Amino acid sequence: MYKILTNERLTNDVFRMILEGDTSRITAPGQFINIKLDGFFLRRPISICDYDGCTVTIIYKVVGEGTEYMSTLTEGEMLDCMVGLGNGYDITKSEKPLLLGGGVGVPPMYNLAKTLLKNGQKPIVILGFNSKDEVFYENEFKSLGCDTFVTTVDGSYGVKGFVTDAINGLDYDYFYTCGPMPMFKAINAATTVSGQFSFEERMGCGFGACMGCSCKTKYGSKRICKDGPVLVKEEIIW
Repeated sequence: MYKILTNERLTNDVFRMILEGDTSRITAPGQFINIKLDGFFLRRPISICDYDGCTVTIIYKVVGEGTEYMSTLTEGEMLDCMVGLGNGYDITKSEKPLLLGGGVGVPPMYNLAKTLLKNGQKPIVILGFNSKDEVFYENEFKSLGCDTFVTTVDGSYGVKGFVTDAINGLDYDYFYTCGPMPMFKAINAATTVSGQFSFEERMGCGFGACMGCSCKTKYGSKRICKDGPVLVKEEIIW
């Protein structure tokens, strides 16, 4: 059980929740938690934005009844959470990493950036949104010391276009990304180096038992919740 310390709005439909509880099972950036909500059959998988010895920070977007319910929860309430699920990112592959987050794919990039910096690697960060009103965590990445670029589809803030429109001229030898599938396909087409993609998928159990989130790769079927959510570029079937 995890205690809600804060549940605050970042943008019109994006919230940040900080939970207090055991974080010992979190072993890599890019892992996720699975939250049980009263009145809902399936748990809600949410990526981990950050964590320390006793708290987990998640950022979620209200897109349905489950996340709408989450947005109403208040300080002091308790949540049943499975923590430290998934494989996470492998940070040993790069000297000059590029991080690309799109929308609610931005949160896992934050702890990844912190982890890379602690490992002596300084990442370049590109954050993609639809418009200025949706931008969040730009200042948090800049506070870490990362070179940070923001793109918006409508051009209302930062570079006009998609995350791939901010890649040209950047010096990187590997990339890490999380976001929607159209963004993934664009990144795959726009890059010549290897990288890691964190996939979103509907999950039943969240720990590999039900096989509901299986997907085909070049090396056989993999479960997004257990063998993923992070897959390497070379194994993905587009």
